[in-house]
Amino acid sequence: MVLNVFLGIAQLVLAVALIVAVLVQSKGEELGGVFGGAQSVYQTRRGVDKMLFTITVFLAIAFFVLAVVNVVLSAPQ
Repeated sequence: MVLNVFLGIAQLVLAVALIVAVLVQSKGEELGGVFGGAQSVYQTRRGVDKMLFTITVFLAIAFFVLAVVNVVLSAPQ
């Protein structure tokens, strides 16, 4: 029971962190870029942009793994 509560809180924190990381990445674009607008110029990621991209990928993988673990552990026996 305590583990399910901990996993739920951890998943919620990861979800908020993932949302923030995705929104911060679109800081140089207009509002349309946040919701899937096309970008006309390709730029390589360097410095902070590359680090933020790596953090976002890590957060997405961690969220997915935690969601799977949460489902497996909360399944009725």
